[in-house]
Amino acid sequence: MFSDLNVFKTAYAMATHAGQRQAVIARNMANADTPGYQPRDIEAFKTAFENTSAKTEMTATRQGHLNGSSPTGQNWAEYEAESHGDPNGNGVSLEGEMLKAIEVKRQHDRALAIYRSSIGILRTSLGRG
Repeated sequence: MFSDLNVFKTAYAMATHAGQRQAVIARNMANADTPGYQPRDIEAFKTAFENTSAKTEMTATRQGHLNGSSPTGQNWAEYEAESHGDPNGNGVSLEGEMLKAIEVKRQHDRALAIYRSSIGILRTSLGRG
């Protein structure tokens, strides 16, 4: 009954996106002194979530009941980010990458807050709150 709730799928997708973006940012920071390295990034979660080709479909599992299904798979497109030209051809701005890392941490915290809140609501509805 509660195994396929869209709010949990959305929170999971947000946390997964944040983790993947953090990995890209960490790679950028690790290559901050590599000559010719150009920074990378992945598309924003909101953009990726809105552009999914699969649409949520409602399927009746029994009379008087609807259960939504949501898109599967979280592969966000990676692209070359705007670079800040250094004499050695490296385009990484450590300050900019640090700001992106903070943004990603906030996104991950937001996903966890959604998950915690949803668990609380679910527990209360079952009388275990």
